[in-house]
Amino acid sequence: SRQERMQEVIAQRLASVTVVMDEPHDPHNGAAIVRSAEAFGVQQIHVVPQAEDSFFVSTGVARGTERWVDVIVHASPLESIESLREAGFTLVATHPEGELLPEDLVNIPKLALVLGNEHEGIGEVLMRAADRSVRVPMRGFVESLNVSVSAAVLLAAATRDRPGDLPADDQRRLYARGLFRSVHRAGEILANLQPR
Repeated sequence: SRQERMQEVIAQRLASVTVVMDEPHDPHNGAAIVRSAEAFGVQQIHVVPQAEDSFFVSTGVARGTERWVDVIVHASPLESIESLREAGFTLVATHPEGELLPEDLVNIPKLALVLGNEHEGIGEVLMRAADRSVRVPMRGFVESLNVSVSAAVLLAAATRDRPGDLPADDQRRLYARGLFRSVHRAGEILANLQPR
């Protein structure tokens, strides 16, 4: 049943892996990263939007996955760093000359994968704050992959064989969200249940 499938997927969700997007430009890339994060069980994504813009994803590319992932928007890179450090995450920045390989990521107990934007890469504040760096090995003539492709490659490696670890309260909240969204006109029904 749909409810059993939701419970099965939610049980595999990860609180120990997150993504940090530094000033993403292209909503299609943002959506593709959200979609990859959801596909690999990542529950939260942290975004530091450009000062003049707010973060949004191309829903056509995300294909509904943005409804299952919690997107936390930070006012500044420093705010994101403080939040992640307080939660015990190790910040690992993507970099063409990173010292780690994708398969090393699974050994980091609480991983925050930091992704740069399509034009400037990772900003100076987040790059300096990173504890480690990771690279996707290249065999061809190209020097880098699209940010959303890099995210998918690295998330696949980071989440491989990692057991679901989303706290029970968060699992219940996500399940309730799924049930709410599966009921036609759920908001209207709940509003009518409120005491008058």
